[in-house]
Amino acid sequence: MCGISLKSFCFRSEENVYFLCKKLCTSGVADAGGSDLFVVFISNENKQIPLWHQKASKRADGIVLWDYHVVCIQKRREGDTPHLVWDLDSSLPFPSPLTSYVSETIRPSFQLFSEYQRFFRIVHAPIFLRCFASDRRHMKDSVGNWTVEPPVYEPIVAEDGAVHNLNEYNEIRAPDNTINANLSNEVFTQRLGVVIDVGQLEEFFSQIP
Repeated sequence: MCGISLKSFCFRSEENVYFLCKKLCTSGVADAGGSDLFVVFISNENKQIPLWHQKASKRADGIVLWDYHVVCIQKRREGDTPHLVWDLDSSLPFPSPLTSYVSETIRPSFQLFSEYQRFFRIVHAPIFLRCFASDRRHMKDSVGNWTVEPPVYEPIVAEDGAVHNLNEYNEIRAPDNTINANLSNEVFTQRLGVVIDVGQLEEFFSQIP
């Protein structure tokens, strides 16, 4: 279990992961510039994705049907150490090796109807920390009232002044590409990263330079 304090992380997974990435960088757990960190949005066109071992579940297997979910994946830094998944909502060890997280939480061998297929938008953390913005409008109803109590800290504003672009990250459709050198290089330059399917996830991280 990692010794990083989680007390400042509250509410939606995209904001939680934003601050988690900053904490990993400043604590020395990750590279100071976040070069080994990747923010991963998990969703699909129907906004229905099953994940297991989630703290919010009331079931023994921990399954939750999220509209979208966000985690941080840390690329291995040296030697035979595994890629790590930092999921603040998971009941698995924190962090978990990518291979075990995929098998236990994503369960690609579990047969799902097509509307529940999971896709992954992978964004390099340094780009995400500069470009992501949320004014929390998704936490309000149609007349502007909060549906839940918002976090106490100020909304996240992007470096370019954008105040809300969450929908650009969590709107995810099935990818029309395969893993290749260009795709694993594009993640370092594209504001919205790249999108892959569940069968490509582990291979993708093995090919990142």
